[in-house]
Formats: sequence, structure tokens, C-alpha cells
Amino acid sequence: MEINMVAVIGPFSSRIAHVLSNLANEVHVPFLSFFALDPTLSPLQYPYFIQTAPNDLYLMTAIAEMISYFGYREVTAIYTDGDQFRNSMYILSSKLWEKHCKLSYKTPVLDLSSPQDINNALVNVRSKESRVVVVHTYPKEGLLVLKAAKRLGMIKKGYVWIATTWLTNVLDTTGFSTVSASDLQGVLTLRPHIPDSDKRQDFERRWKILSNGSIGFNTYCLYAYDTVWMIAHALDKFFNEGGKISFSNYTRVKGTKGLNLAALGIFDEGKRLLTNLVKTNMTGLTGPLRFNPDRSVIHPSFDIINMVGGQSWLLGYWSNHSGLSVQPPETLYAKPLNRSSSNPHLRSVVWPGNTTEKPRGWEFLNNGKPLRIGVPVSASFKEVDIHVNGSNEIHGFSIDVFLAALKLIPYPVPYEFVIFGDGHTNPSYTELVNKVAHNVFDVAIGDISIIANRTKVVDFTQPYIESGLVVVVPIKKLDSSAWVFLRPFTPQLWIVTTGFFIVVGIVVWMLEHGWNDKFRGPPKQQLVTILW
Repeated sequence: MEINMVAVIGPFSSRIAHVLSNLANEVHVPFLSFFALDPTLSPLQYPYFIQTAPNDLYLMTAIAEMISYFGYREVTAIYTDGDQFRNSMYILSSKLWEKHCKLSYKTPVLDLSSPQDINNALVNVRSKESRVVVVHTYPKEGLLVLKAAKRLGMIKKGYVWIATTWLTNVLDTTGFSTVSASDLQGVLTLRPHIPDSDKRQDFERRWKILSNGSIGFNTYCLYAYDTVWMIAHALDKFFNEGGKISFSNYTRVKGTKGLNLAALGIFDEGKRLLTNLVKTNMTGLTGPLRFNPDRSVIHPSFDIINMVGGQSWLLGYWSNHSGLSVQPPETLYAKPLNRSSSNPHLRSVVWPGNTTEKPRGWEFLNNGKPLRIGVPVSASFKEVDIHVNGSNEIHGFSIDVFLAALKLIPYPVPYEFVIFGDGHTNPSYTELVNKVAHNVFDVAIGDISIIANRTKVVDFTQPYIESGLVVVVPIKKLDSSAWVFLRPFTPQLWIVTTGFFIVVGIVVWMLEHGWNDKFRGPPKQQLVTILW
């Protein structure tokens, strides 16, 4: 690096990119990388570092949407223990959380890991419940992982394997010369989407002639080609605007053993060239070449590939504009932005085990811990509540509801009932709820009322008994007859009713006697009139 430079293509490693980007800030030399795609290489921190391919933020977003689309909730990840891959795992975990999913387990493998190390990592993965495995690593380690997984019987029905872009890089470059088709059966993978164009087809024809068809190239080779032309256009604009290349001495660091940093020169017009690069607006082999305000490439998108019988089946596409779709992303850019997940779509998948039946995505392990279910034993309401008989078996209405619900689950759920209370006094249900909140119990079953304070610490099922406001009265069985309507009339009620009749009659007679002839006459006639 003792030669004065105006731009650098590289580096290929994100770890080195973090170091060199600090140097680029000092000497004002733009660094352009199509392979160091660590999402944490922010232009705010490294203004002279430009990623010319979609970084892993978009790759992890695409994988999270795929997992959510297939309905899986827990994921296991195998990744290389390096800056780019480690930071990508943080992004994947965050994106899964947004989709109400979880990265339940992740295991790192070292760069240049031995087969035994990879075998041990896979054994740990197999011991977990999740059967959805994401492999994000370098091509060499990735192939070793899939070969070891095949040997351990993990490329079979019930598993879901998702390999990131490293797999398509290998297949596009060398084909199946380095890997067996059986190792990839049913594996899902991604490839940066490159729109079809005459310019790209012409390049592929010229490449085959130059290489005699012996060397393939992957999509990142196209990004490398476009990166060179991006710098060429930026320099052409730089010179047309009257720019001149000049350097100033870099005196802040004297150098260390093996590095003569003092020989470096500061590119005086570096900021101007950087501005030209950021404002790139051209069409390359990979499509339109422009940058968003955050310096990311426009229209990041990926092909979603299914490996079946030594062939690559295109399932669909993912783009930051339209999400998952079977339509090429470039046909959707003219439509309004749509990142809704309400109607994603992909073509049918052939899964490991050569089956089209979607795997469940997890398995119940024999070494799994049973659910600890807290059961309150009350001293009252034996008919509805829970009680323990002489053989220590637990019975009751709530237990029957739980067991009936358990039969509807299509997989075994081991559990154990743990008695809460002595059976002589009613236990504290609030204390029982708090024990669930503090993981003393996994579940509580019983006649537990749903009140506001309890809903703040635990989740309740839908109520299976809801009485509302009722009046409880004793029931007597009585014979039914035609005179049943007279039963409410007691002797006292009959006397009162008759008295009212007489009083009303006398009052009417007193009011009518003075002027109504019908209320006059002999006393017997007047008495009959009163009663009538």
C-alpha cells in the first residue's frame, strides 16, 4: 500500500474491511467491495467504503420472510465465527422476531474447521427440537456441513435446510463437480437476482469463448465487473469536470514493522471522486446501478432456489420492494411499494426426503423435559374442581378439559401434575399464578378466575366455564297437573285477595248509593250488587 491510489476494489473479507475502512477515511480513498457485505459497515462510520452488492441485511430479511411464509416459528443456524457472519446472525434474529419467530439455537464453526468439529456441531443441532436449519458460512465449510449432515441422516424427511448465497456461488462456478446431488436434495438456497438482458447474454457468450467453457462464473463476478465500470465512469466524470489527481503527505502515523504508513499519500480530491461514485447512474450487467440515500444498492433482490435431483428449480423471488413473489422483481418496480406479507407466494417445494409434504419443522425429543403442571387442590366444589382420590390419581372437570384438549394435538406432549395445596384449605390462586410467572410451573390448570392483576403476568386460555350473573336456588321435583298455576296462591294470599274484593265493593257502593238506583233497594239486593 505504498503506492498512491485513487480507488480500491476490495477487500473480500469483512474483518479486513473494518480495518481498511478506517485507513480509507484517513487517506480519502474510496474502497468498493462486492463481497465484504457485513451489514454493520455503515457509511456513517465508514464514508469511504461502498458495498456494490446487496449486503447481508437484505439476505437475512429474505430468509426471515421465507421462514415466516412456510409457517415455522423456531430456527437453528450454523455460521462461520467471523465478523460478517456473526453480525448477520444478529440481523437474522431481529428479523425473525419481527415475524414472531425465534432463532432458538445457533452454533459457530471456525474458518477451516476440521470434519470432526463440524460433525460435533451437527450433533448439537440434531439434539435440538427445531428442524429448520440455516447455513451461513464460506463455501468450503458449507459443503462440509451438508456432507456431514447427509452422513448423520439429517438430509431426510422432516428437516428444512436453507443455505445462503454461498451454495449458488459454488454451483454456478463449478457445478456438481465438488458436491453430490444427494447431499443437496431438497435444500433451499438463494442467489442475488440479476435481470435478464442483452448485455448480460453477450457477456456470457464472450466469457464462454474466453474460458473455452471450462470456468463458470457466479453473480458476484458480474458485480465485480460492474464495480470496475462504476469506478471508470466516476473517474471519467471526474476528469471531465476538471479534476486533477494529487496527493498530500500522510504524516499522522510514522509506520510500524512491515508497514510503511508514512509512505501513503492523501488523495486530495478523494471526496469529489466519492461523490461521483455515490451518484452513479448507469446500467450494468446486474441491472441499474444506483445507490439509495443510505448508500445501499437500489432494488436488492434474490432468486429462491430449490435443489432437486441435481437441478436448480426456481421457486420465486424476494425483493425489498414487493417481498416474496413468483413474478420477477423488475416487473413490479413500476407498481406502488408493497411490503405487505398478507399475500406472499412461492411455487411448490420438494423437501428433503424427496417429498412435497411440508415438514413440521420440529421434533419432540426423548430427552425433553415434561411440562410441570400446577394443579390446585381445593377443599370445596369437589364436583367441578380438582381432587385426588385414594390412589393419588387426579380427577376433576378442569383435568378432563385439559386431557380432551391434549388429544387434539397431533404430537405427544409429556407432562406431570404437581399438587398445589393440602386439600384441607383452599390454596391461594394468586400465588399459583405467580409460580407460573416465575417458571416454577410451566402451566396451571384449575378453576382460576381471570382478573386484571393476573393477566399482567401470565397468559390465560379462553374461558371454558362462563356463567355470568346467575341466581342459585334449590330445586324440588314436583308433579305436574292442570292446576299447577294455583300453587303460588297460599291461604294467606287467598284471604288478602278476598278482603280486597270486599273493600273495593264497599267503596264502590258508598260512591254509587246516593245517586245510582241500581245500588238501592232491599239490603239483600244491595249486598249482591256490592259482590258483583
